[in-house]
Amino acid sequence: MKKVISTTKAPAAIGPYSQAIEVNGRIYTSGMIAINPETGEIPEDLIAQATQAFTNLKNLLEAAGTSLDNVVKTTVFIKDMNDFAKINEEYSKFFTKDFPARSCVEVARLPKDVLLEIEAVAIKA
Repeated sequence: MKKVISTTKAPAAIGPYSQAIEVNGRIYTSGMIAINPETGEIPEDLIAQATQAFTNLKNLLEAAGTSLDNVVKTTVFIKDMNDFAKINEEYSKFFTKDFPARSCVEVARLPKDVLLEIEAVAIKA
């Protein structure tokens, strides 16, 4: 059985999808972008966007009853592969040990013209 996960501490869905879904103790998140859920604003700076997107993911996972420590897979979508090292640096502030498997791909465009988006699969521990 699937359970819809939602929180006001992460951006609301922009379209017809859920922030996250739980199935059999696994959490599947939608892509988190750098919208500040309190103000609706998006920072312009890459590092500020990464921080906000990763914070949104953290908040969503906590609402689901898990944490970044229980993430097993992430996918990071970035607008410019030249930003890979900078995004990695910020990513490593949120994922500090037993790193999840990860894919990182450059894409032509992201929702709201943000510079990155992250989605994750986590387990409940």
